[in-house]
Amino acid sequence: MATRRRTLLKVIVLGDSGVGKTSLMNQYVHKKFSLQYKATIGADFVTKELQIGDKLVTLQIWDTAGQERFQSLGAAFYRGADCCALVYDVNVLKSFDSLENWHEEFLKQASPSDPKTFPFIVLGNKVDVDGGSSRVVSEKKAADWCASNGNIPYFETSAKEDFNVDEAFLTIAKTALANETEQDIYFQSIPDAVTENEPKGGGCAC
Repeated sequence: MATRRRTLLKVIVLGDSGVGKTSLMNQYVHKKFSLQYKATIGADFVTKELQIGDKLVTLQIWDTAGQERFQSLGAAFYRGADCCALVYDVNVLKSFDSLENWHEEFLKQASPSDPKTFPFIVLGNKVDVDGGSSRVVSEKKAADWCASNGNIPYFETSAKEDFNVDEAFLTIAKTALANETEQDIYFQSIPDAVTENEPKGGGCAC
């Protein structure tokens, strides 16, 4: 029976500790927001299924710890990513300045075939804090950085108020889909290859 092909897309979310990476993911996937801050240890992921055009897409969103000691999670973690979301807090200048490091770290670890065209997206989070009065990174400054790094799509978000979260992740999904590799096809074919090599009639292959 023919089934519609499901596409698995791997998205890595990077950014300094406390910028709201986990909150954005929880708001998007579970529609929940917690004021309690709990640091992510190492890495974790959530999944969300959505339909884009005629394709069923499973978005596998990897959350990472922003602490320096977890920064080098290893190439295996980054490899196979279809898109990378860089998150900063619009109220913390250091988190914005760190985008350059996270951008470089990803390219170094993931080793995409064409670093210049690999899809990134930037999320300026926590725009709701103090009604915007404690903001230190302007929208223009962020947009200029994105433009100078290959016209990266930019969204201003609030995980707390659920502002622009769905829109940002939909763009992430579409961007990742456009960049999709043949990996899922390769993985789907492995079981068939194994059964074909099994000896027929239960005889010994030695």
